[in-house]
Amino acid sequence: MTSPDARAAATRSEAGTAATGPEARTAAAGWEARAAATGPEAAATGPMAEMRAPWPARDGLRITRVRAIVTAPEGPPLVVVKVETSEPGLYGLGCATFTQRFHAVAATVEQHVAPMLVGRHPADIEDITRMIHLSSYWRDGPVLNNALSGVDMALWDIAGKRADMPVYELLGGRVRAAADTYLHAGGATVAETLDQARAILAAGYRHVRLQTGAPGLGHYGAPGTANGYPGQPYPDGWDVQRYLRETPALFERARQELGDEPGLMHDVHSRLTPKQAIGLARALEPYRLFFLEDPIAPEFYDRLPEVRQAAPMPIAAGEQLGSVTDAARLIRQGGVDLLRLHVSSIGGLTPARKLVAMCELTGVGTAWHAPADVSPVGAAANLALDVTTAAFQIQEGHVYPDAVLETFPGTINPRQGYLYPHDTPGWGVDLDEKVAARHPPVTHLHERWAARVRRPDGGLEAP
Repeated sequence: MTSPDARAAATRSEAGTAATGPEARTAAAGWEARAAATGPEAAATGPMAEMRAPWPARDGLRITRVRAIVTAPEGPPLVVVKVETSEPGLYGLGCATFTQRFHAVAATVEQHVAPMLVGRHPADIEDITRMIHLSSYWRDGPVLNNALSGVDMALWDIAGKRADMPVYELLGGRVRAAADTYLHAGGATVAETLDQARAILAAGYRHVRLQTGAPGLGHYGAPGTANGYPGQPYPDGWDVQRYLRETPALFERARQELGDEPGLMHDVHSRLTPKQAIGLARALEPYRLFFLEDPIAPEFYDRLPEVRQAAPMPIAAGEQLGSVTDAARLIRQGGVDLLRLHVSSIGGLTPARKLVAMCELTGVGTAWHAPADVSPVGAAANLALDVTTAAFQIQEGHVYPDAVLETFPGTINPRQGYLYPHDTPGWGVDLDEKVAARHPPVTHLHERWAARVRRPDGGLEAP
């Protein structure tokens, strides 16, 4: 039986063929006449007069259609925004991936954002993205900002294609040849984790994130064993005290077996109190971590400067932030050494490059979020930022499997631990909508997992 998600994805895929060729040019010819209309009819049939810029465009290029495409070739739902134009074959792609709430993002793009953009010139990136941002009145948050990010990145993709330049050249050009990356090692035992780490290092990587399993649910990023705490109200729970004991032991053995050279990281995943985070950071001091990630939940980021001041290693945080202003506050208030944003959740490339400038001026580094729940389009945007700023420190890596490579031609995978940007115009990443439709998303994958993250006493924990 075909799921509603599959039918929706197929419908979007089939609809994609209608916006190129003579039909698009015919529709473009009637814009100016329709733009004089106001009210619901304008939103349904053509550009809204209120959305037009109060300056003349220098040519006749216009946005003709904006769509959200959801696909899940690797499992996590990916949201991509496609902005089509009146020039046949000229379109842009942007990452709007909020895996846990992808339906809401897609609806925001298609029902609220898309009608605002038809008839606009795609070069007006700053004005268009500011208009979208201000139009919701209650602003920010990952749903609205992912929708905005998809549009923003797609407009940058179009800009690169129009200029016949990769986006990184539009940002001022490279300051490095490639971006150094790290991968994740997370076995059920310390021995398995270190075996995975050795394989990653042998493949040419110089940095690796270490997580290891535990009874019950396991630790974040590593498996567990069922019924790990028999007799407890929730026998598959996660024990914070055990975690605080075992994590330093993992890194002690890692330094013994892997040596002093590799850069080692660890992700707390927001599960500790500020005091517990400080204790863990101090216990890990002898093992010289490259960074300690997300030691406390974003609800307690007002305490992050305190944690950072007490920690002997760099603190990387910001993955769960949903606005550029929150990220700027994190930089200004001294809460972070490495800014680790999900770029799509703060609005895309336009706000991210402004945060990069803040990082350069304040000595903060960048380490963008990029596991399987960032589309290859979003990963290309990360890379454009990485190779154009002196603030870059490290890039989270991910090796996309064949299903993703087929869905997103041009996907960039690491080589010898480095990500090399394309020289092709725009992002250099495309989307095959027919293939995408063969990978419909499944709702509630993350929610089903998150609902199981509890302590042995049954209390819910941050996932």
